[in-house]
Amino acid sequence: MAELIDDRTLSRLRWRCRRGLLENDLFIERFFAGRAGVTVRQADGLAALMDLPDNDLLDLLLRRREPEGPLARDDVIEVLGLLRTPGAATARAATTSPPGGDKPGQTSQSLFKERP
Repeated sequence: MAELIDDRTLSRLRWRCRRGLLENDLFIERFFAGRAGVTVRQADGLAALMDLPDNDLLDLLLRRREPEGPLARDDVIEVLGLLRTPGAATARAATTSPPGGDKPGQTSQSLFKERP
């Protein structure tokens, strides 16, 4: 089993992961909320991603680009995959009934209106 980072290190990592773009923060918060702990390997990969400017990080998270050069490391690619994958809480929210009364798993027509 992979070694988990301690609570103090996790707290400092979370603080370092605060970003200027809300979109990045949403990906990162979902990452932390979806797991009981973070491994040393994941922390190293996440730290490498946090060295990027906000717009470059967002491009990676939205799959506009893939890691290249020094970022094309196994730990970075693993963390990037975890950041890109919706967590269990997000998946549950997507399958619950919206206020319009649709069946679980269906989208509400009121949410996605076509433009004329």
